[in-house]
Amino acid sequence: MIALTKMINTMSAKLAVTVACLLAISGCTWFQGYRAAGHVQRGEVLLADDDLEAALAEFTAASELDPQIAVAHSKLGFIYQRMGEYEQAITAFANAVRCDPFSFPDTVNLARLYHFTRRLNDAVQAYLHACDLAPSDFDAQLNLGVCYHELGNPDLAVERFQKAVEIDPDKPHAFVNLGVAFEAQGKYYEAISAYKDALERDNRQPLVLVNLARAYMVQDRLKIAQLTLEAALQLDERLAPAHEAMGYCLFRLADYDDAEKSYREALIHDSKLPRSYAGLGSVYALLYLEDMTSNEYRDRALENWHRSLELDPDQPKVHNLIAKYKPQSHDPQAVLLSNQP
Repeated sequence: MIALTKMINTMSAKLAVTVACLLAISGCTWFQGYRAAGHVQRGEVLLADDDLEAALAEFTAASELDPQIAVAHSKLGFIYQRMGEYEQAITAFANAVRCDPFSFPDTVNLARLYHFTRRLNDAVQAYLHACDLAPSDFDAQLNLGVCYHELGNPDLAVERFQKAVEIDPDKPHAFVNLGVAFEAQGKYYEAISAYKDALERDNRQPLVLVNLARAYMVQDRLKIAQLTLEAALQLDERLAPAHEAMGYCLFRLADYDDAEKSYREALIHDSKLPRSYAGLGSVYALLYLEDMTSNEYRDRALENWHRSLELDPDQPKVHNLIAKYKPQSHDPQAVLLSNQP
């Protein structure tokens, strides 16, 4: 009986110690959470006063005391983003989403930063999560479509742009993106329809008119393309892409003098357009073929093609044209020049 009493007393003592330890741990965790919440409150006041450094210190302290406090990570992400520390902002927003997977704002902020830093596959995953949280959010669907398009997946891009259009059919830029994605699929009639839908909602979009004209040119509808480009230039006479596209359209119409003028006008407004230089080269090459007694047009063609490649070396067709038209060894002038010391 005495032994049994002793055993009970020993077990009671151990249980009391265990309970005391658990209470101490629980109390410690509660106190850390309380302190963390205090740092968050002070950080929010400092952030409202635009004292980023002091606010950063408060939110950092809060996240260290309580790593599961999502709001502290979220605020850190916001501050780091404002400071231009994008990798740290990404880490902070990722931590916020880990702590609170249902936070749509943090998920979207994370997706946008992934997109901005060109981590496109990560951006897709984050936007997919955002779309799961809020399927009717226009921007999330649209931006996911943009990521898919930039990754070279027009089928998935079209799917997301169409969802964005369904969510808000009044926003023209969703139709513009849809048209671009249809073009990437080679569906030019659908692209033209989408561009027209965009213009119905806002008819003062010269770049959309340029896109529309280019789609017409793919279908060899050159006259309507020319009229469309004229409309674009009426809206913005300094729009370099419109002048460049007009140059190509006129070149296709065999109006070489006006094509040259349009390409030159494009380069006046933007001197770094490789396709304008390439187009000028093609104009001069055709003029050279009409009269091969003079090398002046040939040399102009070559120089413009070289300038085009300086801006964009990845143009196999232009490389081939240079190889075809450059002076050959049977050219007396080329032979003399190659024999100079």
